[in-house]
Amino acid sequence: MSVVVAVGVVVMGLVQAAPSPVPGALDPRITSIMRKPDYRHARWGLFQQNPATGTVTQDRYADQFFIPGSTAKLVSVSGTWHTLGSAHRFATPVHAVGQRHGSTLKGNLDLVAQGDLTLGGRTRRDGTVAFTTIDHTYANSIPGATLTPQDPLAGIHHLARQVHDAGIRRVDGDVVVDARLFRPDPALNPTPTPLIVNDNLIDLLTYPGAEAGAPAGLEWRPKVAPYHVTSAVRTVAAGKPSDITVSSSPDGTRIRLSGTIAAGSAPVLRVSAVKDPNAFGRTALIEALKRAGVEVRAKEIGPNPAGKLPKSYRGAPAVARYTSPRYSEYAELIFKVSHNLGANLGICLMATSTGSPDCENGFPVLASFLDRAHIDRKAVQLADGRGGNPADRTTPRALAQILTYWQHTRDAGLFRTSLPVLGVDGTLADSCRSCPSRGKVFAKTGTVAGGDALNDRLAVGAETAAGYLETRPGHFDVFFAGVNGASTPNARINGVLATGNDVADIAAHLQQQAAAGRS
Repeated sequence: MSVVVAVGVVVMGLVQAAPSPVPGALDPRITSIMRKPDYRHARWGLFQQNPATGTVTQDRYADQFFIPGSTAKLVSVSGTWHTLGSAHRFATPVHAVGQRHGSTLKGNLDLVAQGDLTLGGRTRRDGTVAFTTIDHTYANSIPGATLTPQDPLAGIHHLARQVHDAGIRRVDGDVVVDARLFRPDPALNPTPTPLIVNDNLIDLLTYPGAEAGAPAGLEWRPKVAPYHVTSAVRTVAAGKPSDITVSSSPDGTRIRLSGTIAAGSAPVLRVSAVKDPNAFGRTALIEALKRAGVEVRAKEIGPNPAGKLPKSYRGAPAVARYTSPRYSEYAELIFKVSHNLGANLGICLMATSTGSPDCENGFPVLASFLDRAHIDRKAVQLADGRGGNPADRTTPRALAQILTYWQHTRDAGLFRTSLPVLGVDGTLADSCRSCPSRGKVFAKTGTVAGGDALNDRLAVGAETAAGYLETRPGHFDVFFAGVNGASTPNARINGVLATGNDVADIAAHLQQQAAAGRS
């Protein structure tokens, strides 16, 4: 094996030719970032192009594979967006299967899951989907995660009230979740399910006590039987670290928190997985029906009785229906917070568009989209939708091709603004908040990091960003900036966040350089 040094980048591998000449000189601020000690053994990639003229202004390893991290979501979400359409809405019905006798249904209520990502649990009154800077799905790995204020059971409550409004007051039968839309595929991690309530998570919010030694306070949601949460978290002196861990029973219904939280600190959010989303959703609906004034004879706690599902719903009227926001709202959620479950769900939804319940059949749909969009499919490797599989790879140019494709569609503005905006929102909210490029960089970010036990530090397999640079009002270049093979000086997450800030700063410098050259 040989080490080849090219333009300040160390490349481990076979001796190879130097990269193609860089079309434009790099801003010195960018080269100073690339030369930091954390990147001594890393490889940087850059690409920048005017999609209107095709002019390339930066080209650094643009045709070599990089670990993309979550910039791979640009590929999967694009395929889902194209397949479903930006205006697509998921309509989740409840069918009355049986005979009506006045206000009594002698039969079952079947909730037919449609792959709705949030089922009303994040929907604002204006129909948009709420998100926070650090999403609750990352609460166990990234500090500072917070909750949206919406009721995670909002869609379930909506369905229950509609059943009541349809005149049903008693169900002499069962409540069943029909999850036959697609089969959960464990190769997609996190694994999508046709019915998703609160991202299939229980939220656990711990508050410090009034003084050191006091028990911590606890709030949790959504409260659905038989889930039960206990806490042994104690308050420690102000300034000491908060360290809270979560454990659960094998079925996930008994959850326990332990550890410490510092007096005077902000609440600390943790999450625990719902192990059986169908049983969880069934119980949640039975409980909601009872609150809405509909009595259900069946026991609320227990496995989902899928064996009672009919072959079809012909002759079984829909007595309730929850309709989601537009898919573009879900795409924005996926992009802004890097929502892994939602990105993987898109693979399954592309499969169902062909009538297949096998999520793996979503990949041919995605491949067909890439071909029609004139994107070099051989320059993309994907085994999931989120960008978390070890096999996932993309070239900078391939991502730029996807971004260019959207610039030539009627959804160009909608797609662009669905990405995190530098210094404003999403995963770029806390970067470059007061720099000249604030609000002028729209980009999906990606991170792949893990422990380096040998050196007691974190290894950053990838830190990437790809999106649009506003070079002048209404004009945008497409770009990629990313590094593979970085490391941090210690084993704390702050080192990874610093790498992310470096990539964001490079994007800002590219934007400023381009804007200065075209002003």
